[in-house]
Amino acid sequence: MEIESWWLLAIPLFFGLGWFAARLDLRSGGARPRGQLPEAYFRGLNFLLNEQPDKAIDAFVDVVRLDPETVELHFALGNLFRRRGETDRAIRVHLNLVERRDLDAQQREHALFELGQDYLKAGLLDRAEDAFNRLEGSRYAAAALHHRLELAQMVRDWPLAIGHAERLERDCGERHGRDIAHYRCEMAAAALAQGTPEGRAAARREIAAASAADPAHPRPPLLAGELALAEDDPAGAIAAWEPLVRESPSFLALAAGDWLAAHAAVGRFDAGLAALERVQAEHPAVDTFAAIADALARERGQEEALAWARAGLERQPSLLALERLLALHAPLADEARRGDIELMQRVVQPQARRLARYVCRHCGFKARQFYWQCPGCSRWDTYAPKRTEEIERG
Repeated sequence: MEIESWWLLAIPLFFGLGWFAARLDLRSGGARPRGQLPEAYFRGLNFLLNEQPDKAIDAFVDVVRLDPETVELHFALGNLFRRRGETDRAIRVHLNLVERRDLDAQQREHALFELGQDYLKAGLLDRAEDAFNRLEGSRYAAAALHHRLELAQMVRDWPLAIGHAERLERDCGERHGRDIAHYRCEMAAAALAQGTPEGRAAARREIAAASAADPAHPRPPLLAGELALAEDDPAGAIAAWEPLVRESPSFLALAAGDWLAAHAAVGRFDAGLAALERVQAEHPAVDTFAAIADALARERGQEEALAWARAGLERQPSLLALERLLALHAPLADEARRGDIELMQRVVQPQARRLARYVCRHCGFKARQFYWQCPGCSRWDTYAPKRTEEIERG
């Protein structure tokens, strides 16, 4: 098998380990000639050079003894265990260090920080949180706070995440306005989903706080429009979304259908359509294309919608747009042609489904719906409001 690249970086560490081990052996017995390394060290190095990392690391563990002089070597081995995914062994090494009474306070804090990372990688979230909480006031407090923020996001404890993010801003001078805006929006979305007056009132407060945390982010106005529609206020929804036309036009694709429906509800369909067509000309999106075609079919009839869709497809060829065009065309076709259209739909649909997904720019995770936080890597704002087809086309 091929040796993992990180083992090449580990080789100098083990040469250093051997030097320390030789000093310890001289100090403890003196029977070995000066400078001679312990047998386990050479055995481990031989395993390492023969691409047997599992046996090598076991041999190096034999070299490391529970002695105050070998603390840094224990840290190195524990970190190597964690990097290789052997979290149970990493936990044992670092837990042993935490429980040793002969270490000074800084060494125990270091061990506790490493132990918290072991627990986090192993998915033992409650133990990880306890370890990081115990580092409050230590030199690892800021780094531990970052992990506590990560944990709060993982368990979706948004009030706790807001508290940690605000502390990092206050104590460390970091900027977390965008993160806080997302946390507020998550709370607003959950409150809005309750479907109650109290829930809508809570959502309004959180949306206002999110806008204050990051005035330039498109998510709060999108949610504000959704809230207005839930309160049967299409004019309020339009007012909430209008800043997007100027500041984040590509994100209007996420509300394109509701944008047109709200304009129709207040008797301003033509104005809403014209504004959305201008956005579509500069920031073409399949979702906007589909929203306009559907709205035209509803407001002006299938034939006008079909003519608009055909012209749009000629300007910007797209398999997803073709699928929508076929769906509009099928009801207007005679019996003979309808069979051909349905056949084309069956041919196009499998590929269209593949191209209709959103994709994370960081980890490549693909999803059928748009996410503000990637389910794969948990990063925020890594999805563009465009489908795979549009991204691949560039």
